[in-house]
Amino acid sequence: MSRILPLFPLKLVVYPGEELNLHIFEPRYKQLVNECEGKGITFGIPAFINDAVQPIGTEIELVAIVQRYLNGEMDVRTKGIGLFKILTFFKTLENRLYAAGEIEPVPFDRAADFTKNEQILFLLGELYKILQIKKPLPQNTPGFLTFGIAHIVGFSLEQEYELLTIPLERDRQTYLLEQLERLLPMAREMEELRNKVQMNGHFKNILPPKFQ
Repeated sequence: MSRILPLFPLKLVVYPGEELNLHIFEPRYKQLVNECEGKGITFGIPAFINDAVQPIGTEIELVAIVQRYLNGEMDVRTKGIGLFKILTFFKTLENRLYAAGEIEPVPFDRAADFTKNEQILFLLGELYKILQIKKPLPQNTPGFLTFGIAHIVGFSLEQEYELLTIPLERDRQTYLLEQLERLLPMAREMEELRNKVQMNGHFKNILPPKFQ
């Protein structure tokens, strides 16, 4: 069933379950956040790509207003809670400064392939080693979803959005695996290049070839 949802288009992709911190400074979004706090309403963040609002977005709940400034600006914590599709986009809602849309909910599947998750986490671990990332790897638990690591595998904004639009988790797993398999060889090449640059000018102990 369709309904009207306030919209906050941004040049980024937010996933269900993702926590997002925002600095609110525009009057229209100050109004929106104040209404979220006062009325308990939610809003949507659709990605703004190639000068266009994309049809699939993430519904967002306001978790907390962390800081209010004298000029009305705010630092807020939010969280993605679901997906929606925009049926009709309105640049402004009646008697409001912010945009809105007639939307319908989009269900997203969570049924993952445990083995694919093992492969994903193994390749992610290899990427961490190459890039010397010290943060711990996610665990392959029932709550683990591809959305949880989509921002750290080198996707472009367009690829992040494409992942958001894939309805089945197993298909999202395949999409993410293919990205990691593309990314790892490039990361290894960059690491080799970095090592060569660091070694430039060092004394090298190289065995000459033996000629017959």
